[in-house]
Order: sequence, then C-alpha cells, then structure tokens
Amino acid sequence: MGAAAAGTRVFLEVRRRLQSALLILGEPKEGGVSMDISITPSSLQVKTPEGCTELQLPAEVRLVPSSCGGLRYVPGDGLHLRLQVRAESNAKLVSMFNQSSQAQECCTFYCQSCGEVIIRDRELIRVLPLPSENWGALVEEWCCHPDPFANKPLHPQENDCFIGDSFFLVNLRSDLWQPRPELAPVETCCPSSENHLKLKPKANTKVICKRCKVMLGETMSSETTKFYMTEIIIQPSERNFPIIPRSQFVQSIIAQCLVELSTARSTFRFTVQGHDGKVYILLWILNSDSLVIESLRSSKSIKKFSLLEDILKADSGSAWNAVKVLYQPCIKSRNEKLSSAWESDISIHSLTLPSATCLELLLILSRNNATLPPSLRYMNSFQVAFLKM
Repeated sequence: MGAAAAGTRVFLEVRRRLQSALLILGEPKEGGVSMDISITPSSLQVKTPEGCTELQLPAEVRLVPSSCGGLRYVPGDGLHLRLQVRAESNAKLVSMFNQSSQAQECCTFYCQSCGEVIIRDRELIRVLPLPSENWGALVEEWCCHPDPFANKPLHPQENDCFIGDSFFLVNLRSDLWQPRPELAPVETCCPSSENHLKLKPKANTKVICKRCKVMLGETMSSETTKFYMTEIIIQPSERNFPIIPRSQFVQSIIAQCLVELSTARSTFRFTVQGHDGKVYILLWILNSDSLVIESLRSSKSIKKFSLLEDILKADSGSAWNAVKVLYQPCIKSRNEKLSSAWESDISIHSLTLPSATCLELLLILSRNNATLPPSLRYMNSFQVAFLKM
C-alpha cells in the first residue's frame, strides 16, 4: 500500500459482516481546490493540484465502485460516501494462549516490557480455561446437595497453566533454582519444611520484574502466581523473545480479551479496573469486524509519548483489523455516577489489569480517538476508538 506526500487524507472503514464501507476524503489544505477521485475494486486514488494519494486495498477486500452513494460534505472532515464491498470474514481469532499447540510443549515466560526471562523451559501438560469469576455463586443452582467445591480453590499443579479473563495462573514451586520475579519490598519469605518458599501473610503481594520493575502479577498462595496477560509473553522455548512495541501489544491483548468475552458470554460492556480496585475506564464494544484503511493520519497536534512512537511511525499508511469501542475515562473523579451504575450492573463484566497498564490503555484510546476524523470521535456522550487486533 502506497501513499504520495499529498495533503489529502483518506479514511476507509470496512464492515466485513455488513459488506459495506464508509469512505472519508479529507479536506485539502486550502478550500476550493479541485479533487479528482478514482475508485477501482482494488484501489482508491485522489488527485489534487498538490499531488496524488493512492491506497492499494488488501487482497481480501474488493470495492464495488458502482455502489457509491450517500455523498455528502461534512465541515471539518471532507467528503463522506458509502459503498458496498466484497470482504472475506475475519480469520479465526487466535487465543491469547493456544491450548492445543502449546500444551505438552516446553515454554518460556518473558516480561513483555524488557524481555527478562520469568520462567524458563516449563513443560505444560495441561492448559485449561478457568470458569467465570462468579462460578461459585452458581453451584447451588447446579447441585441438590452441599457445595462439593467449597473451600477448594483452583490452584495449578507443577505442569499446569490455568487461563482467566486477563491472566494466567501458574505454579512456581519447581522454579526455585531459576531467577525469579521479585515480590514487592514489603513481602518476606521463609523456607518451609517442604523445601519451598512460603509467604508471610502480608497485604501486598505484587510480583515485580527484576530488570525493569514493572508489575507482572500477584501471588495467590505460596506456590501459585497470577501473571497478567498484558505483561507476559509466552513462547515455545526454541523461539527467541519477540520484540513487539508496547502499545501494539497492549491493544492486541485487550482487543482479543474483549472479543473472546463478548463471544463467550454475550457481554458487550466492561469496566477496566486496576489491581487496586479502582475503575479507570468504561468500555462498550460496538463491533469487532472492522477493517480500517487510512493514509496520511495527522499527528501534528498530538504530543509524542514514548509509549506511542510505534503508532506515530505508522501514520503514513496502514490497514488493520480492529475492535470499535466506546469509552469513558473514570480518572480524577470523572463519570463517577456512570461508573457506579456500571459497577452495580451484573450484566457488565470487570477486567482487572495492573493500574499502570490501565493508564497506558487510556492513553492509547485517547491517542486513537484524536487521530479519527472529527465526526467519528464521539457517539452520544462516549468517545470512540479502534483497538488494533
């Protein structure tokens, strides 16, 4: 896909399920400049006196030029028009942890932020999904006798990995000989008669990366550790650590979590809360079948943050699958009433992440929102963003 250094912005949102697309052609730098638009099944071309902007579409997407309609001018945006597309459906979503391929493999756990090895060469015999957080409350509906699971927490054995909504549970007992992630400074350990570490009962159970000091997870017991999916990369041991830009990784993991949860539980509204229990973001999924194709995204008014440098580098032209969401920030006492109402609604699911990652996600959403055409940035009182998958 190529784009010349012209001043015209092209934004195309393709809805795979609806087989339709919204095309927005940005306003030239100076009003009254003529614009020649050419649409073919595989490309878009916009010519102005300043130059030419051209987008080559992905192979799985083809436009239907004869279906163009609904042409209108939107001040601040430019020309809007809709057209039909022929687009293949989304490829099957790859789970955060491919159970069939990685079970019975030796895997290495890395800190995503710095590449530090957290667990080396762990053979995983069982990779199993955990039940929903409220499964205990439903047992009485299933059983006609006393709860057989009472006081029996689900803790993984040595070669197990249990998968929650946004975390992994693993057993660290066999990894004492390896470099281990640090516990928060208030934690103390003492050797036990069983030759493994037991934690003294303290309030703080954070697990910290030794190298970069990022919070990776929390200790659940003397042997069981919860690692958050946004902080850990799990790879077969024969592979090297993959260098993935932080913002790209966070977006991808959150998007996959949202899609999997909405599919499995018919839940489309989420609260994103930190490990401290505070709600940072309210999220509402609009759709998960968008393909966004754009050229010449304007970032002059956006201050560069190191977290977002990889996004800014890709501004000249990109095509990506995305989850379209509505969101509301809840930091600094914003949207307190709405947040309280969502927290008390049993149909709304809570997603727990490290507090620092919640702020990272909010920054990514805000940056994404600011680069959309102005007419697409808000829907009612919510802000709109696309999370790259």
